[in-house]
Amino acid sequence: MPRKPASGLELSIVVPLFNEAGTIEELHRRLTAVLFLIGRRSEIVYVDDGSSDGTSEALDVLAGRYSRVRAIRLARNYGQTAALAAGFDRAAGDVIVAMDGDLQHAPEEIPKLLEKLDEGYDIVSGWREQRVDNLWTRRVPSKIANWLMAKLSGVSLHDFGTTFKAYRAPVIKRIRLYGDLHRFIPALASWSGARIAEVPIANIPRPQNASHYGLSRTWRVAADLVTVRFLLRYVTRPLHFFGPAGFTAVGAGILAGGWVFLTKLVTGAPVFLEHGPLLLLSAVFVQMGTVLIGLGLLAELLTRIYMDGRHRRIYTVARREPASHAAWSARRPARVPVRSGVVQ
Repeated sequence: MPRKPASGLELSIVVPLFNEAGTIEELHRRLTAVLFLIGRRSEIVYVDDGSSDGTSEALDVLAGRYSRVRAIRLARNYGQTAALAAGFDRAAGDVIVAMDGDLQHAPEEIPKLLEKLDEGYDIVSGWREQRVDNLWTRRVPSKIANWLMAKLSGVSLHDFGTTFKAYRAPVIKRIRLYGDLHRFIPALASWSGARIAEVPIANIPRPQNASHYGLSRTWRVAADLVTVRFLLRYVTRPLHFFGPAGFTAVGAGILAGGWVFLTKLVTGAPVFLEHGPLLLLSAVFVQMGTVLIGLGLLAELLTRIYMDGRHRRIYTVARREPASHAAWSARRPARVPVRSGVVQ
């Protein structure tokens, strides 16, 4: 039998909202109907990410009417990652489902995510198998980005971008989100050994027929991709990232400078007239390599400070030794009475 959460709640639905006043009523009606059929003790956490269209007032009405509705209003528009992080921090359920609030995610598909999660996975991601977005501005860039994410992160998912995912609370709560890293949550969780699966979901056209994201986010995704690659592979050994390039540059600079020096000794040719550019390039290579190695050493120190200051571990324990065994091993052995040199 699964362990009950200390809060008594088994399921939390986290919904970030930004200027979605037109869809809140229908979204809440469909969510409550689905949660009633699921039959788990649940809550809905709505996060207003600085809306200006009446979304906040609509959430206040829902929170005042229903005891299992939590409404969080952020001071300004921080972005989807921050809104999700606020919802995850507030959620009290043993399982957390995140979804968009513009009805492009059907609440009726939540049971599908939960069924897959109950098979023993830690994260279940929705997969928009049949996309209905624009081909050139949405589907093609998304397909390229998802392929790159899968290759660089080592997580075989078809759709990293969808918010519609189910998480076990301990897994998502130990991931610190910032920037636009919400789409990389499966990759970040895989570093801790999380088991990840995906299920096909319907890609429904938005009722408002407008997205808050455009083609310009491609560059932000590319930058975050580099960040995630570094975090997954080099966060505990950053010198391995900077070191090869640094040592290569220093070596190339020394070789080039040595060749110029030997040429001067053998032929006596004027260095600056015949080999000035090469001599300058060798000096640039040595300086560049020294800077890279220095950055790697500095990053190593920062990593040690980060790990030691927060008492973090570079591993995650999947299963602990039963408490009874640990207590038995720590218990002092009983004294055996000894009489006349005979052990009894």
